[in-house]
Amino acid sequence: MALPASYEGVVLAAPFSTTYQRYSIDTAHFWIAKALKGSLDAAGIRKDELDGFSVSSFTLFPDTAVGLTQHLGLSPAWLDHIPMGGASAGVAVRRAARAVQAGDANIIACVAGDTNHIDSFRQLLSSFSRFAMDASYPYGYGGPNANFALLTDRYMTEYGAIREDFGKICVSQRDNALKNPNAVMKKPLTLDQYLNARPIADPIALFDCVMPCAGSECFFVMREEEAERRGIPYARLSAAIERHNAHREDPIQLRGGWTVDIERLWEMARCSPQDIDVLQTYDDYPVIVMMQFEDLGFCEKGTAPEFVRNHDLTITGDFPHNTSGGQLSAGQAGAAGGFIGLVEALRQVTGQAGGTQVKAARKALVSGFGMINYDRGLCSSAVILESGVQA
Repeated sequence: MALPASYEGVVLAAPFSTTYQRYSIDTAHFWIAKALKGSLDAAGIRKDELDGFSVSSFTLFPDTAVGLTQHLGLSPAWLDHIPMGGASAGVAVRRAARAVQAGDANIIACVAGDTNHIDSFRQLLSSFSRFAMDASYPYGYGGPNANFALLTDRYMTEYGAIREDFGKICVSQRDNALKNPNAVMKKPLTLDQYLNARPIADPIALFDCVMPCAGSECFFVMREEEAERRGIPYARLSAAIERHNAHREDPIQLRGGWTVDIERLWEMARCSPQDIDVLQTYDDYPVIVMMQFEDLGFCEKGTAPEFVRNHDLTITGDFPHNTSGGQLSAGQAGAAGGFIGLVEALRQVTGQAGGTQVKAARKALVSGFGMINYDRGLCSSAVILESGVQA
């Protein structure tokens, strides 16, 4: 398969994250507006200068991106709504970049956000998909915990992973989150605490599971000359892929859609895993992190447990990973969970990460995974960013 046209001339800028909040009485509309304003202020751009708008959210109902244009007073020429959960940011970037290259829009805001009322997560699970409504939720099989328990158990049996391996990922991310003022989790986590946590769905325990919360993330996609003209720090988009319903013949999901397109990603970016300075993976459960280490090419299939044992995953370590704390410790603000890694990566390569900054971070890879439909995640994405002009 031929490589797609490059994304030359397209950049990302103005990363913004709200402070995550465990519960909120506000709507998703409020949270999305807050992140959008943060990026507008960071870039010194007026909202009427936006001519493209891309939204990811689970709790906007009954609105979509269309309704939001009226709520927020926007009038874009290009509009997208991406309901792909953890893969949303990579997909949003890919589509927005092509729109900018085609001249359909000049400045596109990509934003994701959700609220978290006391009962909103339960309501989301009950109506997440037709599979959930017909074949899962009515039988008490609500939510992803049981799915990932089965997947984790199979991964452990197949590849020899032990709970201490998953625990190292969770403990490292908590250490990173303590340097992120927006994170929900504010207390250190030890490996003993991880191992002795209350069980949720064997072999998954409390700290293997993401914390649903309210919050939002935003960034802009534009032409490089536009960012230069405005004096905005930016990162170049080197490569991007997405894939849906990959490996559907697999009886249980031990690999993701990244494996279908990963060679194209590296060829397009003209680099290799060894060139990446910071990695942001989707992390609703640590087993998915292991899968991404393998499927993205950082280690061979089945060797992620050993890879984790041999590397320091913290900000100052030899393999900086999920430097904001990821969803496991910063929190999962609904669809914004699919954006947290990309916004953090953008901060990293533009030198705007503050307390979570990795020294000399020039190249970042961000991978996404989403839409657990009955027994597996259907959507995957990956993006490589490279430093352009730093703050």
